[in-house]
Order: sequence, then structure tokens, then C-alpha cells
Amino acid sequence: MNISAQDVYKLRERTGAGVMDCKNALIEAEGDFEKAIEILRKKGQKIAAKRADRAANEGYVIAGVLPNHSFGAVLMLNCETDFVSRNQEFIKAAQDILSIALNNKAKTRDEVLNLPHNNFKVADLINDLLGKIGEKIELSNYNILEAPYVGIYNHHNNRVAVLVGFNKIVPNIEEISDNVAMQIASMKPIAIDMDDVPEETKQKELEIAIEATRNEGKPENMIENIARGKLNKFLKESTLLNQEFIMDSSLTVGKYLQKIDPELKVTGFVRLALGE
Repeated sequence: MNISAQDVYKLRERTGAGVMDCKNALIEAEGDFEKAIEILRKKGQKIAAKRADRAANEGYVIAGVLPNHSFGAVLMLNCETDFVSRNQEFIKAAQDILSIALNNKAKTRDEVLNLPHNNFKVADLINDLLGKIGEKIELSNYNILEAPYVGIYNHHNNRVAVLVGFNKIVPNIEEISDNVAMQIASMKPIAIDMDDVPEETKQKELEIAIEATRNEGKPENMIENIARGKLNKFLKESTLLNQEFIMDSSLTVGKYLQKIDPELKVTGFVRLALGE
């Protein structure tokens, strides 16, 4: 069957697939443009099936927020290699998916994958990208945060991104949010305050501290008190409000916020990072 170069390049422009892949798809589809698109999509699905057991540990992490800062989202789009993570088409796909998710205020990963995109779904966008690039690509993480003010932080290498919510808007809230978000990115807190740490986590850390203290040869009657001291140190270093503020070591994050406004509170945060 005679397939025109014009049709081949039209299909290539629409799908981003290789020239020969587009020509072969059009031949198989007997010139039916939409059927050819489906053939290329199925090819991507076959590649996805073959690569399902491959590790996709590289990728791109990005956070965004609606213009009124009441709703933020952060996602991780994974691939197999660092080379692909720096591919501009891959990066644009991650940015486009975030934009679609924000505009629809999607709450879950599954909801994002099923959102419409150019007459198809976001899942199709990912599958088409997989077909073009030839690596396993997946939307592995998607989280949201809603609050009176949601701030974001995207690290320069897009391997770490943060959402942080506040209970109210105060003067210079953008700068305050940036400072706290960078704290979260850098210091990796596990909770806002000590009371927010699950009892299971506290118990596990106490058991670890008891065992470590016993291995240090401390007297048996002193072990629990020493271990509890270690637990308190862990909780201080691992909870946002009790951490030493990276912008001013004379303050904790909690004291920094109190100085600004005694009623200003962090309502929640999300931190996503590749390889963690």
C-alpha cells in the first residue's frame, strides 16, 4: 500500500513515534489514521508489559499549586535511567501531568491517570512516552495538600519537592513558606510535632535505643532512662517544629513561626524524594 510521506509525518507529529514506526503503523492500518494511532499505542503497551519488572528508580519530582495557593500537588514520574530523566520530552510530560492534575484538583494517583488529555487519558500520555523512549515510565507517587495557604519547594535538580500548608495567610507568607519548605526538604522531618509521631514509631525507636544502650555496657538500672533520653533526642531532631531552624540556629522552627505570629501553624506537609 502506498503511504504518503505527508501522512507519515502527520502521524509522527501527532504521536512523536519514529518515522518507520509511523509508516509501518499506517501500512498495518491500511491508511486509517486513528487506527494507526491505536497500533502505536498498543506497541507502547507491549513495551510496558515487557518492562514491567524493570526498576524505574530515576525520574523527575515536581510540586505545584493553584494560583490562590489553597490546593497543591506533588508527583514523581519515574524512569529507568538518569539520561531519560533529563530528556526534555520526559520533563515536559511530568510538568503537563502536574498541570492537568492541578486544574482538575485531582485527589489520587488513579484519578490523575484517568484524567482526559488530548482526547485520551493521562495514562495514555505515559504509555505513548514509554513507546517513544523505550524505558519503563510510571507515575509512582502523587500527593496533595489543601490549606488556607499551601507553599511549594522544588529543588534545583528536581529530585526533591515539598508541599507545606499553613492555617492562615500572614504578611510575607510566601517567604515564610519558602523557608519552612526548604527546612523540610533538607532536614526530612517525619511529623509536624512530637505528638504527631505514631506510637508505633516511638515504641520502635525506644526499643532500638534500649538495645543500643545495653550494648554500650550501661548499668541495667540506668538503661531505660538513658534510652528515653535518646528517644527524646530522636523526636526533637525528627519533628519539624522542634528542629533547629536552618536559617537561624538560635531558633527552632516552632519559635521562628511564633515570632512571626503566635497563631501561625503548619497544618501539614508532603516531601517526595527520589531514592528515599
